[in-house]
Amino acid sequence: MHAPVSWLRELADVPADATGADVAAALVRVGLEEEGLHGGDVRGPLVVGRVLEATDEPQRNGKVIRWCSVDVGQNGQMLTEGRHQEIVCGAHNFAVGDLVVCVLPGGVLPGGFEIGARKTYGHLSNGMICSARELGLGDDHEGIIVLQELLGGQATVDLKPGDDAIALLGLGDEVVEVNVTPDRGYCLSLRGIAREYALSTGVAFRDPADLSVRTGEGTRVAEPPVGAQSPVRPYAVHLRDQAPLAGRAGCDRYIARVVRGVDVGAASPAWMQKRLTQVGMRPISLAVDVTNYVMMLLGQPLHAFDLDTLSGSVGTRRARPGERLTTLDGVERRLDPEDLLVVDGSDTPLAVAGVMGGASSEVSASTTNLLIEAAHFDPVSVARSARRHRLSTEASRRFERGVDPDVTAAAAQLAVDLLVGLGGGTADGVTDVDHRVPREPVDFDTQLPTRYVGLEYPRDEVVTTLRAIGCEVGGDGRVVSVLPPSWRPDLLDGPDLVEEVARVRGYDQIPSAVPPGLAGAGLTHGQRVRRLVATTLAQQGLVEVLTYPFVGPELFDRLGYPADDPRRRTVRLGNPLSEEAPLMRTSVLDTLVEALRRNVARGTRDCALYELGLVVAPREEQPAAPVPGIDDRPDDETLRLVLHAVPPQPRHVAFAATGDAEAGGPWGAARPVDAADAVAWARGVARALGLDLVVSAADRAPWHPGRCARLALADGTTVGHAGELHPKVTAALELPARTVAGELDVDVLVAATGSPVHARPLSTYPPAHTDVALVVPEEVPAAAVEAALREGAGGSLESVVLFDLYRGDQVPAAHRSLAYRLTFRADDRTMTTDEVSALRDRAVAAAARATGAVQR
Repeated sequence: MHAPVSWLRELADVPADATGADVAAALVRVGLEEEGLHGGDVRGPLVVGRVLEATDEPQRNGKVIRWCSVDVGQNGQMLTEGRHQEIVCGAHNFAVGDLVVCVLPGGVLPGGFEIGARKTYGHLSNGMICSARELGLGDDHEGIIVLQELLGGQATVDLKPGDDAIALLGLGDEVVEVNVTPDRGYCLSLRGIAREYALSTGVAFRDPADLSVRTGEGTRVAEPPVGAQSPVRPYAVHLRDQAPLAGRAGCDRYIARVVRGVDVGAASPAWMQKRLTQVGMRPISLAVDVTNYVMMLLGQPLHAFDLDTLSGSVGTRRARPGERLTTLDGVERRLDPEDLLVVDGSDTPLAVAGVMGGASSEVSASTTNLLIEAAHFDPVSVARSARRHRLSTEASRRFERGVDPDVTAAAAQLAVDLLVGLGGGTADGVTDVDHRVPREPVDFDTQLPTRYVGLEYPRDEVVTTLRAIGCEVGGDGRVVSVLPPSWRPDLLDGPDLVEEVARVRGYDQIPSAVPPGLAGAGLTHGQRVRRLVATTLAQQGLVEVLTYPFVGPELFDRLGYPADDPRRRTVRLGNPLSEEAPLMRTSVLDTLVEALRRNVARGTRDCALYELGLVVAPREEQPAAPVPGIDDRPDDETLRLVLHAVPPQPRHVAFAATGDAEAGGPWGAARPVDAADAVAWARGVARALGLDLVVSAADRAPWHPGRCARLALADGTTVGHAGELHPKVTAALELPARTVAGELDVDVLVAATGSPVHARPLSTYPPAHTDVALVVPEEVPAAAVEAALREGAGGSLESVVLFDLYRGDQVPAAHRSLAYRLTFRADDRTMTTDEVSALRDRAVAAAARATGAVQR
């Protein structure tokens, strides 16, 4: 929200010597966040100029510049003998005769950018013709400012070359930009900002809203305003809401004001255009400018309809399935049954309530009669519609944070007065349909701020503060009755009021006391395992990433999951961040492959990533969660059922890589990553945890059936899989061919490492090596042969390494030869050849019994 200091001075007694920084500091003291300070740093000469000549000159680099002669009035005499200045300009959105903004040598633009005469493109340019961004008026840098377009042709009739553009555009005013949090929606107006400034500094506040314009419940035709012509003809309003959200109607107050005979082509006054420009809005037309001005002043969004396009009445209702509406931005939108609409008497949709109007009732150049809408729409309904249609507007930003329902009539009256005074219209009809529910007071213990904050807050200070923020406080005892102001829908209970008391005194008054650390047991076993897993993968050269755990239903097909694969059974989100990804992932690899694809697409050819995260594993019959009430704490049984309805969420780690595992260079050719690398990373994780994984061939999507390994514990418990992705999967995911990946169940690793691992003493005696070649059928996994050798060799076996695999004439068909190197070492002696041979024979015999192996 942009707040010009000069505008704030009209609403609060801001000291004459107060700067924008002073105002921002005062607002920060009461909890607002300063985003920045704008304006006030522009120095002249910055003047109005009239383009006399403009010659296009193509340049060798292909750019076309304009060599312009500009009349800048008497300001030009300091540089030349005449009033005209020659200026080089790169924009083309202006013509001879247009009024532009020129900064002459010696002037300073925002950011301390000083302008001087300089030679460019073969000419001496005496200044610069400015764009909106160069003057700090917005982000538009596509062209320079043409004053006839910015201010309107009528508003520039009296302008002449040499007039001060700083005063004209309000560039001398400082503008404070504040970030408004969702609970402070009333600060999306100058009325709210000025109120907070007065609260912080203690100066007087002048409310621009006439809150005496009120109606009670039901429908009432207000008395004609002073000076209005009679008779006043009310306009019919009907509020219907067949599907209230959270028990609240979509609209509880709707004011319709009719103004006839308005000259919509009349120019908005310069002061109004200046105010709108300062707050970041572009002046458009009288009707639009008036409604925007009132919204920025009071915080009440308004909408102007072309009365002659309506059919005798106006109202609200929920959208029907399949209904469509073309909004003011020219987009035809498919409406949702939860969308609240403004409709006319023929039930034709006119607008998405609180978000954007429709094109069918838009005010045009031929419009003469207007219907001004000032309403109070439900914040939840507006917020959902805005997000559903991806349409965040100035109106929706205010409605979804909560608009003051008591200011509705005052805003409508101010808009009517401005249209009558500036457009020559006549006020002709007033209808106020008011179905508001009276606000309920809150019983508040005045000692609550002391207990919650830890500082002493006397009762008098608490009561005075609550009244200062607009609350009505009743009662003389310790517990008082507090009725929050209409513009603070966020004040619902005692803690909310405690926060107000604390922020008004100042958050800086609350001491920073770091609580003493309590002695504990340190990290849990699961935390230590997770850290060791992440550290081990990082040490092997992989980079950790974090991805959103949301996927689309088509991903399971691209990953090649069979139709009956349990990984297709997942959880659908009720309110997803993206409609394209409404499901929770069942594998970390589901989302990791997208991160890998994105990195490869952006030029990272050699890439190895890993991620630790949760997945969902719903039960076959997932129970529904009960919905407890909010009046009392749910009982233990209800809480148990709620927790039981949450699907299991095991923690997995996944890794994926593509490109080269070892870079090439003078030392030799590069080595591409392959399935063995993925298996090695997994086994490295297991070894770091003191585990030995049994590796066997497997066929599981999304891996290549001949290059996929199942990784299991010694007892057969599956830990995960690793290998090369299937070619169809890499093609569907737009990944390079031969991409490798793996995924492990971290919870299984945590459970398997619960017992302490005892380190084995290092032997100082020499090792003894012996080789053995075994012939086994093709279907026998090498891991099974290795496990049998280890079991038969006994405790003196230090390692088993497969160093050769042979298929050929010297072994039977459908068989292969596996050559292993066995290393033995004793703790207390040097082993003899006979001992080693005996242990080798025992190992071979065990392999023969277990796998049918035959020694070559």
